[in-house]
Amino acid sequence: MNSRENILADVLKNQPPARPLPDTDVFKDDSQHVVSTYCDVFTSIGGQVFLAKNWCEVSALIPRNFDATKRIITTLQELSESFELISTTADPHTFNDVELAVIEAELAVAENGAVWLPEQRMGQRIIPYICQHLAVVIPAHVIVATLHEAYAQIGEGNYGFGAFIGGPSKTADIEQALVLGAHGAITMTVFILEQSPDVPFAA
Repeated sequence: MNSRENILADVLKNQPPARPLPDTDVFKDDSQHVVSTYCDVFTSIGGQVFLAKNWCEVSALIPRNFDATKRIITTLQELSESFELISTTADPHTFNDVELAVIEAELAVAENGAVWLPEQRMGQRIIPYICQHLAVVIPAHVIVATLHEAYAQIGEGNYGFGAFIGGPSKTADIEQALVLGAHGAITMTVFILEQSPDVPFAA
């Protein structure tokens, strides 16, 4: 055996005893108020939130809050009559003039305001980062209280690429001044979609 094999053999022989994973039940939160908690947290980190009862309301809110004369793209068929549908095969460089991208999250986390975006929800992985403004639609029933609950849902998935995104891009490294949009979207907006009376906004 060479020195490398000796070292690996010693490491293998000297494993610590197995221990159970820590109990994460202590992190479980009251899930009855996840929507209001999410709104409060997301607003506090620089985002803005709109509540919409259906896709028509989402479609109407977009031109009221963004420049509709500029390029607006979406991954969502429900909005494709009003806005440009993202091509998954287009050259990513062709998105360099996008004013607003509207996509849908797989889930959202109330404790930190983040949304989970696997690549298939992005259309192309560059979309959430190249646009000037990012808008994400979140069905109310996919908001969970904590990251522990989020990972319980997505932890076993097979993702080529995905990201938790919380609020607009920001940095405070330069002169200790907070700068939004330094290396990504200048603003981030969330539309919380009430899809059924079973998931009221007050939940």
